[in-house]
Amino acid sequence: MARSWILDALIRTGGYLDEDLKKPIVEIVNTWSEWNPGHNHLRHLSEAVKRGVWQAGGFPLEYNTLSLCPGQTLPNRNLLAMETEAVFLSEPAEAAVFICTCDKDIPALLMASVRINIPSIFVLGGSMLPGSWKGKDVVCCTDYQWVEAEYRAGRIRKEDLEEFHRCVLPCSGACGPMGTANTMQSLTEALGMALPGSASVPAVMAEASALAEASGKRVMELLKEGIRPKDIITEKSMENAIRVLMAIGGSTNAIIHLLALARQADLRLPLERFDELSRTTPFIADVKPSGRYAATDLHKAGGIPAVMKELESLLHLDALTVTGKTLEENLAKVSIQNRDIIKPLDRPILPEGGLAILRGNLAPDGAVLKHSGSLNRELLQHKGPALVFNSTAEAYRTLLKEDLEVTEDHVLVLRYQGPKAACMPETGMLPIPTVLVRKGVVDMIRVSDGRTSGTHYGTNVLHVSPEAYVGGPLAIVQDGDIIELDLKHRRIDIKLTDKQIEERLKEWRPPEPQYNYKRGPLALWYNHCMQADKGCLYPWM
Repeated sequence: MARSWILDALIRTGGYLDEDLKKPIVEIVNTWSEWNPGHNHLRHLSEAVKRGVWQAGGFPLEYNTLSLCPGQTLPNRNLLAMETEAVFLSEPAEAAVFICTCDKDIPALLMASVRINIPSIFVLGGSMLPGSWKGKDVVCCTDYQWVEAEYRAGRIRKEDLEEFHRCVLPCSGACGPMGTANTMQSLTEALGMALPGSASVPAVMAEASALAEASGKRVMELLKEGIRPKDIITEKSMENAIRVLMAIGGSTNAIIHLLALARQADLRLPLERFDELSRTTPFIADVKPSGRYAATDLHKAGGIPAVMKELESLLHLDALTVTGKTLEENLAKVSIQNRDIIKPLDRPILPEGGLAILRGNLAPDGAVLKHSGSLNRELLQHKGPALVFNSTAEAYRTLLKEDLEVTEDHVLVLRYQGPKAACMPETGMLPIPTVLVRKGVVDMIRVSDGRTSGTHYGTNVLHVSPEAYVGGPLAIVQDGDIIELDLKHRRIDIKLTDKQIEERLKEWRPPEPQYNYKRGPLALWYNHCMQADKGCLYPWM
């Protein structure tokens, strides 16, 4: 790629030689940050990538970008995708390496990669090792749910809870369960955009650096072969990724991200396709939050290659990957190392995939349920009275009361958490009321137009669309209304007639928005963001 003399002059200020400038530039996009464990080790991986690029005859140039973990990161997913595309428009490169680990930076950079569409490879930050607490070796952030409930029930001391806080995140890497970060790493590998085995590798192991160096070498071969992201991210590879999502009981957030990625890649992916593939893909990976093990245990069992090997008969094996080989070629020598963790297709944990798409008069445009994370499967066919909250503050203030009148049959409803109302935060996982925790209740149905962390378990109906704030039916639910969840028929309904819903909506007025941004990136979000069933993109993306 021809560059102007001024660009070469700018690069020379880094102390490079003329002979360096004659080599193909590989832009390394690094999400390194000191803020969080998913990114604080990525400088080390970047150096390994550079070694590989130099060895293969390339010229690596790195820049750091948004590093997304806490906070209002769903809006920032779109911002990072657009920012990355903008950087490549002003800093032309022949190839790219994207280094990322967490919930929103991975989908953002996948979206950017197909927009830029130059030879590219993803280097994944890997997973965190589990912590150890009171003799329990497989401890991760998923376990906070039951530990916090035990504390509220008075069965453990405050000192025990504080000790748990100190040991639950023991090192660098994506949070230990199959939460959104590990799910998105898994799906990046399943799409074919990362080297096999890299999704679940422990972040602190030498293997992670070795894979990073190999990726640096491989991106130069992708450049010679002319293989680009749109050659890899196709309808077939997207369906492969969705089947892996269902087989591992991955995060509900992945559905929003895959919908967004499909749009960027100009692929048709209706919401219903997720459910169609889920019905024919068994849930086979015994990994938290839907199972017993950590993501690093899945790696020991063979990782995502082993999961895909077990799913081989269901996959598009002719899909191209960044290895330059087809998926079938990649899987030829793969074996499954632990059948306690990766179950056979004919003896799965559940006969269907871990996620389901629901519709009904409460969610005309769809909702998502990770039923593999349900602790009480009787709730998956259940009717109960609604207990409704308009904010998380109201919900927690009420649910933590020690004299609350509530039964385990109640359906907890949290609304005004959708894209337009509140940036769609991960608030949908409401706590079990304290009075019920003390009776041993571990699960209830929760319904929300918000999201929840992929690390959470429980019977949570999420992403209800359209959201309450724009006049979706969730807006008119009242305390005591009967809500029915029917997993078998993929329904979430309120027991009201269409006329009753219509009459209530005529009387309904939206509340004051939680935020009122007039400028900046969040103003962009609030003015233009689409609903969850459309991937929460902007119309022009």
